Amino acid sequence: MGPTEQQVTDTGTAGVIARPPLLFLAALLLGFVSDRLLPLSFPVPTIDLVRWIIAGSLILIGLTLFAAGIRNFSQARTPVPTNEPTRALVTTGTHGWTRNPIYLGMFLVYGGIGIAVRSPSILILTLPLAIAIRYGVVAREEAYLERRFGDTYRDYKARVRRWV
Repeated sequence: MGPTEQQVTDTGTAGVIARPPLLFLAALLLGFVSDRLLPLSFPVPTIDLVRWIIAGSLILIGLTLFAAGIRNFSQARTPVPTNEPTRALVTTGTHGWTRNPIYLGMFLVYGGIGIAVRSPSILILTLPLAIAIRYGVVAREEAYLERRFGDTYRDYKARVRRWV
């Protein structure tokens, strides 16, 4: 068994602040509510075709990254939910060029939705969402994976960037 398939049996978890899909959903809902309560104009792009091409491309690329990341986890027989213990360190496929393809995919879908619905609030909330994901989820997961996989994870972390 190679280092990318190293298996472990302990049951710890990363202890993230919340499940990431819930954070993205909360930001979307907060953005929609904010748009209703405090409407702001959406400055760019004004040409509908351009907006739909940009939004559609972001969503499509995001869904592709998300699905590829899920597939990698499934092939390694390790759970995706952050509240379950990781069984294997996934370092191949999309995880070979970004350590967080699932979250990156979620961000692209989130941004695409914000552009598609012309929501300044959703786009503005990208920054606090990114901070919450970075420090409340990713940092905790990285510390957990380093404890769990030691040098194997440190080597992976040294050669593959966090986002792109």
